[in-house]
Amino acid sequence: MSNHFEVIGVSSHGKELDEVKNDENIEVIPIDMSRQMTPVKDMKSLWSTYRLLKKEKPQIVHTHTPKAGIVGMLAAKMAGVPHRLHTVAGLPLMEATGTKRKILEFVEKLTYASATKVYPNSQGLFDFILEHNYTDKYKLKVIGNGSSNGIDTSFFSPGQITDTQKELLKKELKIEAGDFVFVFVGRLVGDKGINELVNAFSGLKNTENSKRAKLLLVGPLEEDLDPLHPDTLNEIKNNPDIISVGFQRDVRPYFAVSDALAFPSYREGFPNVVMQAGAMGLPSIVSNINGCNEIIIEDQNGIIVPVKNTEKLKEAMERMLTDTGYYDRSRMNAREMIQSRYEQSVVWEALLGEYHKLVKEREYRV
Repeated sequence: MSNHFEVIGVSSHGKELDEVKNDENIEVIPIDMSRQMTPVKDMKSLWSTYRLLKKEKPQIVHTHTPKAGIVGMLAAKMAGVPHRLHTVAGLPLMEATGTKRKILEFVEKLTYASATKVYPNSQGLFDFILEHNYTDKYKLKVIGNGSSNGIDTSFFSPGQITDTQKELLKKELKIEAGDFVFVFVGRLVGDKGINELVNAFSGLKNTENSKRAKLLLVGPLEEDLDPLHPDTLNEIKNNPDIISVGFQRDVRPYFAVSDALAFPSYREGFPNVVMQAGAMGLPSIVSNINGCNEIIIEDQNGIIVPVKNTEKLKEAMERMLTDTGYYDRSRMNAREMIQSRYEQSVVWEALLGEYHKLVKEREYRV
């Protein structure tokens, strides 16, 4: 986008924002935004964003995440920004109930009302938003085949990790020849399906025609917002076949030493992890939610299981373990099915085309 527009990145303070500045060679401006419901802090964020937009006078403001959406879209509307775009990459309200659900729905509707265009990053989210009347259909559009950013399949490629790197990592993680490794990548919290995943894995039985199963958990344990069940934490700690490595900046080596992704999340927008795993040549077991059930096609590049269903998840894991022919076919299809539909350059070109179209239409009207 920097080749076509002057880009300014806005997010909360932190080393990640500095990394974006250096990696993308763009100007960045820190504005504190809490991930939780904090009315006083949110009003400060809104005022700071409004003042920034009045000063910069951008043609386009494009927001991501629910908090950045409500703050950014309201501020952009108040500041008179002509193109106010919001990408929906998941809806936390899907798992909320009662008063919290009503508050989150109100915030979502206000965000969409303030936006001029809303981009659900999957067809499932598009349908959900329409079904619940959060906004009018004319505002909605899915860019390309879905996804917020696509996947760079030259970066997420099996060839990027050498045999030596794999052998060293396997030795470090105590993965032996003949082990079948299920990998999960993401935050270790309840709504990612970790309780069900650990229970399903613990129920697997090694048979004569199956390999020894191991579960590799790659991601931070978050104990504040959505903590795991104590029994799950105890199993992760004490089961020698469960390997938890915490947050990893580069997840490719962990995909490279694994055999299949297990991703039983309760809700997603369009999960990067499933695309990354596929690009690394892994079939996936995913829950039947929007995004996941668009990337994975049953019996072609993985298995789709019901949400929060430990038994069906266990059955899918057993099938990957024991049915060698099925597993090999799924693995053979995995990378090509990502390359053909979600290559990053294709998504970028589609989004750039949308930006140019919007700017040109406004110039024409003026």
